[in-house]
Amino acid sequence: MSIFTEFREFALKGNVVDLAVGVIIGAAFGTIVSSLVDDMIMPLVGAATGGLDFSNYFLPLSEAVTATTLDAAKEQGAVFAYGKFITAVLKFVIVAWVLFLVIQAMNKMKRKEEAKPATAPEKPEDVQLLGEIRDLLKNRPPQ
Repeated sequence: MSIFTEFREFALKGNVVDLAVGVIIGAAFGTIVSSLVDDMIMPLVGAATGGLDFSNYFLPLSEAVTATTLDAAKEQGAVFAYGKFITAVLKFVIVAWVLFLVIQAMNKMKRKEEAKPATAPEKPEDVQLLGEIRDLLKNRPPQ
């Protein structure tokens, strides 16, 4: 078996394809969460805290840094951008919470299906007919 044949078998297995789809959907989901945090949640947090903007929270690591915004400060020198870290932690918490809710809903649906009583399968027609014949023979008067 050639290396190409082995690779093709590996690459075309269902798990690899499922993983690839999961990664692509995860990346798209990450973009949505980033927008949610950056464009909706952080402005609300800023408004609730009197204009607090985490994206521009940094500590200069050099005396040459005199800027008041993170982008300008990075151009001047090294900075410790802890505001971006706070935002990243918040994004992680949101993603973890959403995944928790999804898994919780999936487990709830799985428990509902497991709780359903299993109904006995309907007997085939020939088995029903044989049962009726048996019952008729039992109830027949002795001869």
